[in-house]
Amino acid sequence: MTAQIHDLKPLNIRPVQHQIRDAPATDPFDFEHRDDTINVLLCASGSVATIKIPNMVNALAKHANVRVRLVFTAAATNFLQGQSAEQPSIEDIEALPNVDGIYFDEDEWKEPWVRGNKILHIELRRWADIMVIAPLSANELAKMTQGWSDNLLLSVVRAWDTTGLIDPVRNIPGVQWPQDKAGIQKKRILVAPSMNTAMWFQPITKKQVQILEEEWGVKNGGWFEVLQPMEKELACGDIGGGAMQDWRDIVGVLEDRLGLAR
Repeated sequence: MTAQIHDLKPLNIRPVQHQIRDAPATDPFDFEHRDDTINVLLCASGSVATIKIPNMVNALAKHANVRVRLVFTAAATNFLQGQSAEQPSIEDIEALPNVDGIYFDEDEWKEPWVRGNKILHIELRRWADIMVIAPLSANELAKMTQGWSDNLLLSVVRAWDTTGLIDPVRNIPGVQWPQDKAGIQKKRILVAPSMNTAMWFQPITKKQVQILEEEWGVKNGGWFEVLQPMEKELACGDIGGGAMQDWRDIVGVLEDRLGLAR
């Protein structure tokens, strides 16, 4: 975490039924795939860089065929409460024309589950053509590499189809999906780490990034792609590595992976 958040007021979050567009209020899990759209699941965890999420959503809006759903961890919501011009509210983001839904931890089990009910993190996984976690905090990085699934974001990651056999990739013109040695294609997860410089240079961080890049990385037949952070003066005042890669570059990588013209 690169900023103190204890002085911020808690966010009043509306129920997920009121946050989903193109779906009846009685069916919050209407995640229909449309052949003419590309589905981007854009996620943010607890880092100051969460304030760049609106920029990324707006940049993706120039592509008429891109639909966006967002997942925020509890910590991430502290940075989007309308504090300033660069920190609009979550309601403002929800109103953008390319946003189909915004989801929070409490949306996972809003009603007591009974057999036959859909499960949110599974439906989000099935809907997404690609998942982007920008920013990925030190906390979520550590949990992710250990297989934790104690919030909605991590549950989607934990349920991701790492085999390419459960959720076959869709045929999207111009898209080259990563594949393993057997030629099986897999949907990709892009992650953009963001943390304090001292956190970034912790030895354990290097090991955790290596898991994503090497053991589970697309270059080795996996599904993760790590977008390395950059050096700058962080919001906390430290100068050095750990700052999330520029949001424009993240969008550029996403456009390249999805075969979208810049």
